[in-house]
Amino acid sequence: MSQSQRTDSILRAENINLTLGGNPILRDLSVEIRNVVRDNDTTGQVVGFLGPSGIGKTKFFEILAGLLPPTSGTVQLGSPLRPVEVGMVGVVQQSYPLFNHHTVEGNLMLAARKQYAAKEATERMRDVMTRFNLIDKLGLYPPQLSGGQKQRVAIAQQLLCSDQFLLLDEPFSGLDILMIEEVAEMIQDIAHAHDLNTIIIVSHDIVATASVADTLWLMGRDRDTAGKIIPGAHIKHTYDLASMDLCWDKDILSKPAFQQLVSKIRDQFHYL
Repeated sequence: MSQSQRTDSILRAENINLTLGGNPILRDLSVEIRNVVRDNDTTGQVVGFLGPSGIGKTKFFEILAGLLPPTSGTVQLGSPLRPVEVGMVGVVQQSYPLFNHHTVEGNLMLAARKQYAAKEATERMRDVMTRFNLIDKLGLYPPQLSGGQKQRVAIAQQLLCSDQFLLLDEPFSGLDILMIEEVAEMIQDIAHAHDLNTIIIVSHDIVATASVADTLWLMGRDRDTAGKIIPGAHIKHTYDLASMDLCWDKDILSKPAFQQLVSKIRDQFHYL
């Protein structure tokens, strides 16, 4: 494996607090993603964001995308860093929202024209769909696609209309093992197309997420001396998989160190 180093910050969330209806959801939550540089390799970032159901992952997802303002705290992203705004981050939700009355090409061109003039929009759209092995689906309508095809179209749509940041909400949910492997490979291909491409995965699938990520964040809440949960989640653990030699390896699933990490994270889920 080539040597790697983390350089400039490309995403920074500082002291995020969120209170809804008087209930603390997020408390003093801070994360930072730094650009990864590897010798002789183009390497984007894939960050896995893990936590039990109901912990507040979706709300933090919305804050990172600029869709929900926090009660306090800031989110900056890009190179150089600047305050997040709606549209800077591509958001791919589980429902893969596409316009059923438009063809696949129509859906993608609506997205691409937000960023590019007509000719370049067409070229970029066709390039993305070629890389996703979907160039022959451009004339179909979303209801004619399989679930995996819809997901790839939704990801392509967001790649075409946003900057180099992509948020994926439970991208492995409901997929069989072969499709999970295909999606995982696609995620890495997208990330490694450009050094500043950054994919943030929000998921409860520990194995699939850890297998594609170079960083893992575990979200949880603290407990008082009596063991009672203190409201408001924050980052409890961060794993730099690059420094652990547990990323960028197509045989990662078979490595004993990776299997031990997955077991450790599963155990921690009981206390988050």
